[in-house]
Amino acid sequence: MHLSGLTVHHFRNLGSQDLELPPEGVALIGDNAQGKSNFLEAIYYLETFRSFRGARDDQLVGFDKELFRVTGTMQATDTECGTELIAAAFERDGKRKKVLINGEEPDRLGDALGRLAAVVFSPRDTQLVSGGPKERRRFLDVVLSLSHPGYLIAIQEYRQALQQRNMSLKSGQLSGVIKAWDTGLIKAGTSVMQARRDWVNLRSQAFKDYYTRISGGASAHITYAPSLSLNGVASKEEIAGAFRDALAMTAERERRVGTTVVGPHRDDIQLRLDQGGSLLDLRQYGSGGQRRTAALALRLVEAKSIRESRRKQPLVLLDDVFAEFDIGRSERVLELMEAEETGQVVLTAPREEHVRIRSDSLPRWHIRAGVVAT
Repeated sequence: MHLSGLTVHHFRNLGSQDLELPPEGVALIGDNAQGKSNFLEAIYYLETFRSFRGARDDQLVGFDKELFRVTGTMQATDTECGTELIAAAFERDGKRKKVLINGEEPDRLGDALGRLAAVVFSPRDTQLVSGGPKERRRFLDVVLSLSHPGYLIAIQEYRQALQQRNMSLKSGQLSGVIKAWDTGLIKAGTSVMQARRDWVNLRSQAFKDYYTRISGGASAHITYAPSLSLNGVASKEEIAGAFRDALAMTAERERRVGTTVVGPHRDDIQLRLDQGGSLLDLRQYGSGGQRRTAALALRLVEAKSIRESRRKQPLVLLDDVFAEFDIGRSERVLELMEAEETGQVVLTAPREEHVRIRSDSLPRWHIRAGVVAT
């Protein structure tokens, strides 16, 4: 399926607009601060029902407005049939969010995630490499929530148990009260850690290949870095045992600091550059170009994961991705992305000559002060 229609109502500066999108996609041209990124943000909101730029829902409501609404129409391809309507709205008063699929409210928000099969590439992606572990955990959580059955429920249950356990620690409760939360914490946390480890292990070669192709020959590696030792640990039962042992070993420290110090909420992904056989942390030692290359490789791995786990060609959203690449890397990225099996492409650029991916086939739209001219 492809996104055939987009209706926005007071999302950021976009006002009220009803647009029909071509099956191949579109190139949106406009100067800075006119709303190009807001347009991509509105589309991607229908994938995860949150901003890919980390903004709160109330920050997405247009200035001096009370609510926003975004509706997308997914149209069948030649091998599929029917249409699907995805709608999301947020009301500032009461902070109420509502999601509808074909006019019906899903039992859980998680049931509506991932309908677009979209992946977004933006300059902000460098934070996946140069930012703290929280950025990389969020990346894993989004990818796995959209592609791994049961992951979203597991991470939600883990966060709930963690919150209750931390409240008990902070208020100085007895050990028995604190340990009462351990069973749920360990069960959900084990599922989260296993899914993260399996995904990283499965995608590590793809990350390395993408990095090498974009960089022109250099090599980089991705590894899962849990907050507790999983060396030699294979099965789910063994992971649970390792988690239980780690909680026991850190119990005294937890008492002192008033919080849980081991578990998936402290996990990270290691991104390392191969320099003559020595592995260097890209966050600390990578150049700007190397960090941007690693971030783009991560997004390409995400798109590959969509193709393989959901058996769909991803809707690719490109937010001026060539702006900070040198000519050599830009050419290699262009060749790579043209060769990838992607579906519809929606990209933004400040000038028409900056449209390079599918440059001959994408219709040009323009945007000024939030108003899209097709």
